[in-house]
Formats: sequence, C-alpha cells, structure tokens
Amino acid sequence: MPDRYDVIIAGGGVIGASIAWRLARNNLRVLLLDAATIGAEASSAAAGMLAPGGEFDDPSMLNFASRNLAAYPEFVRSIEADSGVAIEFRKTTAVEIAVTTTGLSKRAGVTVLTRDQLRALVPLVRLDAIGAMHYTNEAIIDPAGLMAALRAACLARGVCIQEQSPITSVSVTASSVEVSQHTARYAVLAAGAWSSSIAITIDNQPPALPRSFPIKGHLLGYRLPAGSLAATVRHDHTYILQRADGFTIAGSSTEDAGYDRTINPEIVSEIAARAGALIPALAALKPESVWTGFRPAVDAAAPHIGRFQSSRLWLAYGHYRNGILLAPATCDRICQDISAALDRVSA
Repeated sequence: MPDRYDVIIAGGGVIGASIAWRLARNNLRVLLLDAATIGAEASSAAAGMLAPGGEFDDPSMLNFASRNLAAYPEFVRSIEADSGVAIEFRKTTAVEIAVTTTGLSKRAGVTVLTRDQLRALVPLVRLDAIGAMHYTNEAIIDPAGLMAALRAACLARGVCIQEQSPITSVSVTASSVEVSQHTARYAVLAAGAWSSSIAITIDNQPPALPRSFPIKGHLLGYRLPAGSLAATVRHDHTYILQRADGFTIAGSSTEDAGYDRTINPEIVSEIAARAGALIPALAALKPESVWTGFRPAVDAAAPHIGRFQSSRLWLAYGHYRNGILLAPATCDRICQDISAALDRVSA
C-alpha cells in the first residue's frame, strides 16, 4: 500500500510541532504523534526567556541562537496568521547584576551599566548591586500561548494530530518508516527527554542513537504590577522575568532526578530566597504557582539536529533549556533536509 503520510513526527513539543507545521505548509502530508497532549511537557513548562547572549559561550552555538532570535518575529507572525491565535512575544533586554567589580566585564555586544543606570532601568533590583551587564538583544514569549497557537496552526495546515498516543517503536527500512503502526516515507524523532527511550530499529538493527535524559527544574510564579520589571534580571543561577500582565517567573533548579514530578518544598524555598534577595519586592510575596519541567538533555554541548546517517530518520532533540529559543532554525534545518531528500527521490 502507498504511504499514507510523507512524514511522521514523534513528539509534539515546540520542536516537533513547529517542524510538523512547516512541513505541512510545504504541502506535505504530516502525522504528529504525542504521548500526552501537544506541548504538555518541557515546552509549556519553560519560562519563555529567549536569551542567546546569556545562555551560550560557544561561538557557533551563540551564532545559531542569535539567528533563531532574529527569525522569531516572522516565526511568530506566520504562526499567528495560520492559527488566528495571538502570541505574547516582545523584544526586551536583560541585566546580569553585579555586587562586586569582578561581575562587570567587557563582552562583545554587551554594555556595562553603572549603579544609577541599573536602578533607573530596574528600580526593584537589590540595593547592593553596583552595576550590571546589559544584554540588549533578548525577548520574552509565553510558551503555553505559543504551543496553543502552534497546535491550531498545525490543524489549519492539515497536520493529522494524534494525542494520548505513546510512541512505542520506530522501524526504519530502505523504503519507508513505521512509527507505532503508522507508515510514512520519513520520520523525525523529536520526543525531548524521552527520545532515546523509544525502541528504534534501522534495517532491523538497533542503532547507537545519542542518549537523551531529563533534567528537572522548579519554577515559581508571582504577581507584580504589570510593567514593574522592565528587563529580565539575572544573577548567578537565578533569573526573574515578567510577562505583559505582571505574572513574574523566578527560576530555577537543576536536578538529575529522572521523571520525578514531585515539587520539593526545600527547593521552592531556596529559589524563593534567591528571588527575594535579587528583587526584594518578592521577599514578602508568596508564589501563586509552582511547577516543574523536564529539560531534554544529551551528552553533548549542542542538540542533535539532522539526518541520522543516511537513513529515513531525522533527529531533533537535546535542546536542553533552549528548545523555545532554538525552534525556528531547528525547524528550518530539518524541513530543508527533508525537502531536499524528496527532491532527490522525484528527480
């Protein structure tokens, strides 16, 4: 029987959903499978901080992340146009505060703020801050809103979505791919932290795919007056950002704890103390919400994006804490590769 789909996407987070949407925009028949619901895991749990300069030191990854951020306005506009759903996205800046002079260093594209300049920009910041590194090329997005819009955009473009559909196996041959009994010409593995736990065979042999695993993180949500935090604030391992309605997120923790979803009161208290020290106005407030997420980690400094060897399987996982940020260019790379493969077949 002919393949029902051109491409099957295993995993409906921001990476898998954006790839499915873009492929369908290119008039391909796409099936998007997710074990739960679209965007229910790491994508919706993310804080939504798009911060190339604050996240990457490696020049190649910094360049890749910066290209993603530059592509974000058009990425958001296109999803909104297809879905009819508005996405909260805005360009912003960030300050990495310093309490000693060693925290103030010259970096390309980053300016140094004096104490007075810092307090003029972020009046709520801790009083003993002597200045800050000012990152002027950042953005904030509402990840849950992005995922809702991506789901709607996928449906509008004809993607077949099957939720509550655990992906038990992927079988790749020279002529087709079978994913949980669905057949297609190609497949994309984008199941985040769960990617390497799926039983995969290529020509009836299990391949040595890169290992993926979860790194658990706690986040806290507060309510401050809208517009009271004009820039994202960072110090050491703490960051605080504010959405347009005043919802203010503080994070985070890093735990190699498997898939344990338990909220740890001690970790919550520790993050709250760090956040209150950074923004004293938070010290008197109780978080209105606390949640956890599983960052998709791999044993490498960069995510795995691209065709696996010369097979019909593409990998798109291991984005760790930057899946939201790296979605546009990841999506472009995978879709261009698959389109080129299809062109070679039809030539």
